[in-house]
Amino acid sequence: MLSWEYPPLIVGGLGRHVDALSRELVAAGHEVCVVTRGGAAPPDEVHQGVRVRRAAADPIDLDFTTESLLAWTQAFEHGLIRAALPVVHRWRPDVIHAHDWLVTQSAVTLSQVTERPVVATVHATEAGRHQGWLPAPLNRAVHSVERWLAHEAARVITCSTFMRDEVARLFTADHVQVVPNGLDADAWRAPARDRLAARTRYAGDGPLLVLAARLVHEKGVQVALAALPRLRREFPGARLVVAGTGPMADELRASTRRLGDAVQWAGFVPEHQLAALLGAADAVLVPSLYEPFGLVALAAAAAGAPLAVADTGGLRDLDFAARFAPDDATALAEVVAGLLRDRPGARRLAARAQRRVRRDYTWTAVAEQTAGVYADAAGPTAAAAAR
Repeated sequence: MLSWEYPPLIVGGLGRHVDALSRELVAAGHEVCVVTRGGAAPPDEVHQGVRVRRAAADPIDLDFTTESLLAWTQAFEHGLIRAALPVVHRWRPDVIHAHDWLVTQSAVTLSQVTERPVVATVHATEAGRHQGWLPAPLNRAVHSVERWLAHEAARVITCSTFMRDEVARLFTADHVQVVPNGLDADAWRAPARDRLAARTRYAGDGPLLVLAARLVHEKGVQVALAALPRLRREFPGARLVVAGTGPMADELRASTRRLGDAVQWAGFVPEHQLAALLGAADAVLVPSLYEPFGLVALAAAAAGAPLAVADTGGLRDLDFAARFAPDDATALAEVVAGLLRDRPGARRLAARAQRRVRRDYTWTAVAEQTAGVYADAAGPTAAAAAR
């Protein structure tokens, strides 16, 4: 596996994904080597059976910023290739698994050296992140690398049917397979005392609504805020807790001053505390405008919360949630009000969601499906070995 982030270097969800998937593949009997960036950790280590090879950064003064992103990526990939070549010289993998566009050159080079196929996971696309537009040269350059990766890969993995269709449309690719993201469901089941403490802290006298997201436009936080006055007319004590940080924080806070304590800004909430907050909620809102998958919805379902999600993107695959039209505050308010009026029905919906997550979205299930994609990509010999 090739990844630009891996514990302890975590930037977003990709590093955690690679970590959990690689460990589960090893537990299933596969040999896995992750080649990734260096840092404080030693260059070679074994992490729960996963061999990890870390590439040292070259002494080039480049920042990971918009202006120098491509140059930074080029330099990073040179280091990654140099770290990986000694590995494949002694040990030939059946498949090279590339996670997102930042490792495309490394994956293509190693595929040519080893004569082994590439499997690529596209976690999101540049066009999707910009609502179909590629407004600047950097955006178009990233898009071109994504296209290159999709065409070089023997198989492409996406996390949802929405992303499968987006990748197929953008890159004219017909070799795309859906393997959903996974999570550790047990980690999101907070003890009753912790859920009670979260409710005591945040709920007040009325229903508790929770939204956990990065504070950026595409997460649709502004839609939930616009829906809150409508909800409070029927449920006067309703409170919305927003957990997360991001560049729109000041703008969003300013827009809710007239609502007083109806909105509480929790900022960054550590995972164990977030599990308790989600589990304490009468409804968890996921109002995204663009969402390749919607991992927070899985987390909320695992925590046992009733879910209201925008009918968009990867959220459409989650058939255990109440849905509303995206970017429609009135529709959001109506769906959430329905959950609050019918508490027994909401709890039944939540229980069904929790069962589905524990059955279909475990890392064991994700690893099994991923190994099947590897076998398809590598051909009949590898497929027989996998079986």
